[in-house]
This record gives sequence, C-alpha cells and structure tokens, in this order.
Amino acid sequence: MQRYEPADARFERSPGQDADIFAANLVDQRDGGPITVGYGRYQPDQVLETEIVVDDVMVVLEGRVSVEADGQVFAAGPGEIIYMPKGNSVVIRSHGEGALTAYVTYPHWAEAEEGQ
Repeated sequence: MQRYEPADARFERSPGQDADIFAANLVDQRDGGPITVGYGRYQPDQVLETEIVVDDVMVVLEGRVSVEADGQVFAAGPGEIIYMPKGNSVVIRSHGEGALTAYVTYPHWAEAEEGQ
C-alpha cells in the first residue's frame, strides 16, 4: 500500500504537446501493477487535443476543466470526476485558474502512447 499527495509528484510536460500541461505518474508499469496513478497540472487557459488510448479517469482536485468529445462538453470542478473511455478524441481545456487533477488509467498510458 502507498499514500500520495501532490507534494510527492515530479511533474513533467505531457509527451507530444507544447501546452503548459504537466503529468506526474506516481504508480505505473515500473511498479508491476495494471494501472497508472498520478497527478496532472494545467496552467490557466490551456488546451490539449488528444486521442484517448487507454481508459482514463480524471478527478478534479483544484480549479476547473472542460472535456469536449463527440460534440458534448463536460465541465468539472473540485471533487468531480470525468471518465474518458479508450478511443475517444477529446479536447481538454483548463480555465482561468488552471487545475490540479488526479488520474487513473488502465492500462498504462505511457506504454499505450509508445505503441501508437
């Protein structure tokens, strides 16, 4: 068992994008389990367009994000969850205050992106 908090995170720019959006895996394929767990940090007013290559659960801890997929927009604030199934093309937007999120993916997102 492990316990994590944002201070444990070592944020790095999300692969393949230039926006001020950063990810910090805390548990991933290197730990031998089936999921990736981590934090995401979005600076204010950032946009990420991406194909979801794994099942992805995003929990908003601070700030607000909007996720657009198939013409629908889902907005979430602190304590709210957005589930993004594998295969969706999405546009993720942070708003004026930016956002801190936690995520869980199955399987590991880094391995899935490498396989594309």
